Amino acid sequence: MSHYTKANKENWFGRVSGEELYLHEKIRFSSIKDPIITPEHKTIAILGYSSDEGVKRNLGRIGAAFGPNAIRKQLGKMTNHLKENSQLLDFGNLECEEDDLEALQEDLSNTITTLLDKGAKPIVLGGSHDLAYGHYNGLKNYLKPDKKLGIINFDAHFDLRANIDGNNSGTPFYQIAIEQEAKNESIKYMALGIRKDANTRVLFDFAESRNVNYLLQEHFNINYLEHVQLRLIQFMEDVDYIYTTIDLDGFSSAYAPGVSAASPMGFSPDIVLESLKLIIESGKLLGLDVVELNPNYDIDDQTAKLAASLVHYVIHKI
Repeated sequence: MSHYTKANKENWFGRVSGEELYLHEKIRFSSIKDPIITPEHKTIAILGYSSDEGVKRNLGRIGAAFGPNAIRKQLGKMTNHLKENSQLLDFGNLECEEDDLEALQEDLSNTITTLLDKGAKPIVLGGSHDLAYGHYNGLKNYLKPDKKLGIINFDAHFDLRANIDGNNSGTPFYQIAIEQEAKNESIKYMALGIRKDANTRVLFDFAESRNVNYLLQEHFNINYLEHVQLRLIQFMEDVDYIYTTIDLDGFSSAYAPGVSAASPMGFSPDIVLESLKLIIESGKLLGLDVVELNPNYDIDDQTAKLAASLVHYVIHKI
């Protein structure tokens, strides 16, 4: 079992209006051990994955475990435009205990399924990208076996590394692909913003052998908007539901310096927002996460603010 920490109200603060004009005034708190979700409300469930064990195993820069709370602190200051019948709940953080990443991934999977069963839409704050394996399985376990779940990953990396030396932040989609093949199914996976300087030939070969849809970073920008939209539409038409994961290291370090693997050669927020708009409008979004925030390397909370703005956009669009 992983360690669980209940939501801390001190992570949510900002201007006080007395009219719930800000999200720190709208947020309510619950526990994954006894989730209280009102059925008549449209409920968004915020859950933290407070771990950088996967980054450590992947030889990255440590600090992603502090990501979830850093995002909350910026999100709480932002304005609230949610409808009165919308419920925004913070369920606290799952944390890695005794380096047992596998137990953490399993606990995340079970928690995601429970939240969906209770009628909530999960938004997971990371934390290292190994959370994708647990998040995906939680969504998959919720669905009927005949339903196709597609993955859309905004990222510089495929994260298709073989896990022969154990699971880490670079292996989640490899794990999913192999497990799907064991069931005589293929992974439905689209990666947007892939960089050639960040992925080996072996990873490109594996991606192509599994029919992974991907767009290189140089084609994932606002100048190619129509092409990006077409590729997204084609991908989404072939699945019933979408799991969306946003790795902050896919953004240029001009926007996201506080990540485990920063690079100036990344994408910008505008094309991500346009893509998210299309995904949400499809009506197929089942779960979303924002990962790899590393506050130890952030500058003026710039990356945390970006992550919070993305979450703010999503919760108001859905």
